[in-house]
Amino acid sequence: MLNTYKVDHFQDEESILYLPSGFRLDDDKLPHTVILGTARQSASCSRHPNGRNVIGISSELAKRLHLPSKVDSLSLFCKEDCLYAGVLIGIFTAGFTSFRLSPIGERSYFFKKLLSVQSSLGVIPFVFGERHIDWENGLIKGYFHFGDGWEIEDIPFPNVIYDRLPNRRSEKRKTYQSIKDRLQREYGIPWYNPGFFNKLDLFERLENDESVQHYLPETHRFQSFDEMERMLSIHHHIYLKPKNGSLGNGIHKITYSRSSQEYFCRFRDQEQKNRLLKFKTLEQLTNTVFKNRNLDAFIVQQGISLLKENNRAIDFRVHTNKDEEGNWQVSAMAGKVAGSGSVTTHANNGGEVKILSELFTDDAERKSIEDSLKEAALTLSHSIEHNLEGFIGEIGFDFGVDEDQQIWMFEANSKPGRSIFSHPELKSFDLLTRRLALSFGIFLTQQSLNNPEEMIP
Repeated sequence: MLNTYKVDHFQDEESILYLPSGFRLDDDKLPHTVILGTARQSASCSRHPNGRNVIGISSELAKRLHLPSKVDSLSLFCKEDCLYAGVLIGIFTAGFTSFRLSPIGERSYFFKKLLSVQSSLGVIPFVFGERHIDWENGLIKGYFHFGDGWEIEDIPFPNVIYDRLPNRRSEKRKTYQSIKDRLQREYGIPWYNPGFFNKLDLFERLENDESVQHYLPETHRFQSFDEMERMLSIHHHIYLKPKNGSLGNGIHKITYSRSSQEYFCRFRDQEQKNRLLKFKTLEQLTNTVFKNRNLDAFIVQQGISLLKENNRAIDFRVHTNKDEEGNWQVSAMAGKVAGSGSVTTHANNGGEVKILSELFTDDAERKSIEDSLKEAALTLSHSIEHNLEGFIGEIGFDFGVDEDQQIWMFEANSKPGRSIFSHPELKSFDLLTRRLALSFGIFLTQQSLNNPEEMIP
């Protein structure tokens, strides 16, 4: 972990940096160059004249580095006679507005909270989009929040970029890919958490990994009614899910009743009402419910008999993050209880978030399930990282637990939602996941300085 120091800004027309009294140099050789992101500036560096354990930075040096005046703490580290003043993390997104109080629309509050961990980590995070890049001068109009409100500052290109695009549509834009390629290849800037996971592609990549096969329910692209019938005969119920869906939208649960020889389909309609319809044949069901819809855009997944609370199905959200050492850790965990008549546990379908101690009064049972979920999440995180391209720093898993306490992975999300943090007992984990999301940027920065050739795809 990098040492973080308070910053003392002082007026001087020369580029001067005072090193904290507690900052150690490997060979006691003072650096002559200070670096912030892609900005480099010659500077007079010396120990703090008053023996204070703070960073002293002159107004001229701050100006030349484009260091915002409200940055009040920085990490410091040296490499090859250069002093790196903090880690500059650019958070790339879309959906900017002209409103000063909410410049990134309804997600402004999330970004405000994400930026709020700056002081404790010694990093400098900012938010930007494609139209904020000044290629000619190597600067970005970054959106900052230091606690009082949103501010826009010119800032150098960052050390790393954290991808927080809101949806697949923005990710498919040609300009996105060209910006990403240019910043990676021309400037050597690592880009982490790129790409939304495709459900089917992810399952197909993981199914040959023996370490995680037992966590994967049977999952296929839609092929035929015969294939659906076969899966229904084995698993009693199945799910049809959009390959690229999110927030539980478009999920249909199909059940076959042997006693009445009828097919039932439970789903949420376009008016956001829970529906349960029955049919005599599977073809009648699909021709009615999926009329004018392309079934090739769906996957078919084995249904699991889940643990229940008051006859309402429970699944589990587990967040994993990579930390500043590049290691995976479980950062949050909660249960989600399905709403009445709902096919999913999502909040917009009436789902309810509960911590595990609320779901399991028996401590031994709770600990057993908690340990199993942690093991599954960490094993799958390593497997996903190994089998997918790019730098992955966080994953949100949706797990099911059956009546035999077998763990099943329903979905893995590269940009997980944060609805579980509405629970009052999970506020500290909300903070932890935000800290870790930026801590991984510190790790990638150090990796890119030590092994730059390994960081560019």
